[in-house]
Amino acid sequence: MNQIIEEKKMAPGEKEIIQNLRPSHFNEFPGQDKVKDKLKVFVSACLERGEPLDHCLLSGPPGLGKTTLAHIIANNLEADIKSTSGPAIRRKGDIAAILTTMQPGTVLFIDEVHRLTKDVEEYLYSAMEDFHIDIVTGEGFGARSVRFQLPPFTLIGATTRIGLLKSPFRDRFGIVERLSFYDQKALQVIISRSSRLLNVSITKEGTQEVARRSRGTPRVANRLLKRVRDFAQVYGKGVVDREQAIRALEYLGVDECGLDFMDLKILNLMKEHFQGGPVGIDTLSAVLGEETDTVEDFYEPFLIQQGLVRKTARGRILTEKAHNHLGTKIKNIKGKQ
Repeated sequence: MNQIIEEKKMAPGEKEIIQNLRPSHFNEFPGQDKVKDKLKVFVSACLERGEPLDHCLLSGPPGLGKTTLAHIIANNLEADIKSTSGPAIRRKGDIAAILTTMQPGTVLFIDEVHRLTKDVEEYLYSAMEDFHIDIVTGEGFGARSVRFQLPPFTLIGATTRIGLLKSPFRDRFGIVERLSFYDQKALQVIISRSSRLLNVSITKEGTQEVARRSRGTPRVANRLLKRVRDFAQVYGKGVVDREQAIRALEYLGVDECGLDFMDLKILNLMKEHFQGGPVGIDTLSAVLGEETDTVEDFYEPFLIQQGLVRKTARGRILTEKAHNHLGTKIKNIKGKQ
């Protein structure tokens, strides 16, 4: 089961833990400094004017903090927040039911906004631009359209695939920001904060090792921290030092570059079955037995960012760095035999 599905099928207790780890204010949110600084300015300015914040579109790979930022924005606006997701809104009536119950200044957060249907997306045009929607009552010749005025609100959309949003919809967002992968320094701050909240004893070197293997992603960093904690509790003395972190992460199949089993499987398939590429994403996904969206949204961005895979007009190809990394892995395996 892939990591995205694991996150979406968490037990209630696990969800509460993750919720507690989420920062609630800008000064508690490490990394993404440029995005964060701009958002603070936009929020402060609209509060001074007494106006609703412009609609925001946050994009980037999963686990970088789009949902957290949406809640931070709502907290700083001192506004209520209603959360939903694109797949949950299938009809115009679904979004109309949400919009007509909002109070002035409410923040409406839609995760996976690129998965809204065409009808719902177009229905939001007038709501976002003029704060009104048209509700059709009755059927047949007796049907009539009633205009419903909405209170001013802020729509925050989060997406991993901004290119799937149609231009008229995307252009209605006054604030568009893209989140990027985190550097190790920011991840160390996140891990240190999470370890305090989880009551995990971890050394500076242990923190550095977990951060180094966290794929530049806070969600992954927190997940690895909890799993390393388990190993330290059972096999160690309850303290996560560098040696304990390395042992646990290697047992979990996470190598020194943060690549896990699926990452290495992708690279090896491209090397052995497709001679390093080029290979189309649909073909690669079919061979892997994974959804194309999962490969494109979760695995591929990190592999590209690490310089292991390159996208071309003909498909994905392995870089020299990827071939070298795979060669090192094979040598290490042979050396352990």
